[in-house]
Amino acid sequence: MNELLNITRALADESRVRALLALRQGELCVCQLTELFGAAPSTVSKHLSVLYQAGLVESRKEGRWMYYQLPGGKPPAAVRRALAWLQQSLAEDPQILRDRQKLKLILQQDPVDLCKRQCQK
Repeated sequence: MNELLNITRALADESRVRALLALRQGELCVCQLTELFGAAPSTVSKHLSVLYQAGLVESRKEGRWMYYQLPGGKPPAAVRRALAWLQQSLAEDPQILRDRQKLKLILQQDPVDLCKRQCQK
């Protein structure tokens, strides 16, 4: 039951749901998600930490930067079902479609340059 409660708590925030759906494109740096949401890096990191605690994302650190992706391998059934439900339920949501378009532009930028620019703000 705890696993399910952690997942539902993690999904109870629009930004976290948007982050999960953005990660369908593959691994993203915190800087890329920060650019997508227009939020402070600390806010985005906190959201990603909640998703990580629930087992909905995996992370890796490279130098100063953190990268996140959807779970690889065979995640627990509850995680697989939650991610599939989100994708089916929100595939045509206007905000998700806007995020998808904006993410295409963000992915054309060098992530190292993007992160450096954000650190200068």
